[in-house]
Amino acid sequence: MTADSPGTTANIVAPNVRDLASLASTLSTWLAARMPSARDVHVDNLSYPLGAGMSHETILFDANWHEGSRTQTQGMVVRIKPMRNTVYPEDLFVQQYRLIQLMHEQAQVRVAKPLWFDEEGAILGAPFFVMEKVAGRVAVSYPPYSREGWLVETAPAMRRQIWEDAVRQLAAIQRVPVSAAPFLELPGGPDLFNQEVQRWWRFIDWVDPQGERKLLRSTYERLLAAGPGNRPEGIVWGDSRLGNMMIGANGKVAAVMDWEQPGLGGALHDLGWWLWSDRNQTVAQGISPLEGMGSRDETIALWSETCGKSAADIDWYEAFACLKMECLAIRMMAIRGMALRSEPGSGTAALLDRL
Repeated sequence: MTADSPGTTANIVAPNVRDLASLASTLSTWLAARMPSARDVHVDNLSYPLGAGMSHETILFDANWHEGSRTQTQGMVVRIKPMRNTVYPEDLFVQQYRLIQLMHEQAQVRVAKPLWFDEEGAILGAPFFVMEKVAGRVAVSYPPYSREGWLVETAPAMRRQIWEDAVRQLAAIQRVPVSAAPFLELPGGPDLFNQEVQRWWRFIDWVDPQGERKLLRSTYERLLAAGPGNRPEGIVWGDSRLGNMMIGANGKVAAVMDWEQPGLGGALHDLGWWLWSDRNQTVAQGISPLEGMGSRDETIALWSETCGKSAADIDWYEAFACLKMECLAIRMMAIRGMALRSEPGSGTAALLDRL
């Protein structure tokens, strides 16, 4: 199901799709218990957002109620913890919500305002949280936003504004100190950089329990051996790309979204992922970057200027982002029951050969 065509599942890649009429009734009762001054609480206009990701079930809705003599309406979003077809092996659902809370409190990064968290998950069959709905558009990845869609139809001057604000928001994450997010610590010892790289070795073991992916494993080891000298500290957003930002009508980022794989492994992990994702949306598919969107060098320069951190050794972080995506491809294709197009690790190995 999608926001545009609620009767079909053609564009949905959520791990689960449920009956929205039943969900509306359940959420109405649940919200009423959390809004003691509200009367006649009811939920409507439920939809799965176009281009929603496969890692979580995310549903948009409107809550309506009476308070005193006034009628109130608030757009909201419910995000539900995946209980099957999980994309990642590690459960960071609580950390995801706490990080959104932190970003909202710090007011450096624009996020949807978090409202409530249900950790028990009895009423929906899984833990979930609710946030305010943010108005805007998302540059979806399929089909590539550089080939078709609203961004292609946007004037170059406005695209420039979108690109600049998006990069500044990416960099603004690095203004939030790692000391404010101890709940994001992962296994891997006290070295925060090591926590991030070890996370992906665990991922490899998860998707390749028999150790059959020799090239992927040897490429990971080559990456670590060539590890970067520049390791600035920083919070890791995880899936850092334009497609995970809600863009408002004014060309500014209205909300940074999808914080499901956060960590404390260092600032350049996000920049590397951003650059590699942008490449995959453009030149990797034979598409010229849209006029107005900044180049790779411009993005690096603006990011460094905004957060005050050096992007030295960024080539290594892009290669590591490539490895992460090759790992994810194994899992995504397994969920979809599809064969991989290339041997995982081959793309990263080619990058390493050029480092």
